[in-house]
Amino acid sequence: MPGAGSRGLACPARLSGLTGRPGRLRPGRRPDGKSPSSVAPGTLSGGFSAVLPPSLRGQVSSKEGESQCEEKHAVLLSPVGKLEISGCETGLHEIKLPKMSVLPSGRAESSAACEVCEGAEEMTEPLKQCTAWLRAYFCEPARMASLPLPAFHHPLLRRDSFTRQVLWTLLRDVKFGEAVSYKQLAVLAGNSRAARAVGGAMRSNPIPIIIPCHRVICSSGQSGNYGGGNLMKEWLLSHEKLQKEKLAY
Repeated sequence: MPGAGSRGLACPARLSGLTGRPGRLRPGRRPDGKSPSSVAPGTLSGGFSAVLPPSLRGQVSSKEGESQCEEKHAVLLSPVGKLEISGCETGLHEIKLPKMSVLPSGRAESSAACEVCEGAEEMTEPLKQCTAWLRAYFCEPARMASLPLPAFHHPLLRRDSFTRQVLWTLLRDVKFGEAVSYKQLAVLAGNSRAARAVGGAMRSNPIPIIIPCHRVICSSGQSGNYGGGNLMKEWLLSHEKLQKEKLAY
């Protein structure tokens, strides 16, 4: 496990002109039955109507002429175990999930259930935003709408590829408490025949939970594979369903 602190990291070469905005979606339907074009510009539906910065450009940061950054690490103690988070001043690099062997006891009912246990002294702004967002996700979902997402700074999210298209589509169109099949997400991302490629994109996701690959399940209704293990995926889906029901009252 990477220790909390910092080290020099060669970040991906900056790509001028890359905005991080997904390409235009072909005809498809969102999980709630609306077409993707019906979503208001700048609105993120991965949480409770959370509003993005003026455009998705702010989520994939780049600075001309810069090729290195200093990576910082933090560890968040969460209801599903220790989440290892890395990033720099520019943006978030990765969230690494623990493997769950048993379901957590009880429910996350207060912010005390989520706290930074390593690296708090040297967190960059993106790491602070990430840990604040994750605390809200687990413990106070009603606050998610008022919190900014951290900028992302991972090469996979900066290269023009179908994988990036899938991950942005998932982040934007699949809401807290919803689930889609691999095939449905392929349709949303513009290629109805690419269900297998969608599975590969989920395995490649560097920022799980925030980019909610746990919401992508098998057409049969089974949860399917997950980087943190099936128990964690099922717990996250159950957590969202329960919290969404609470917020509906």
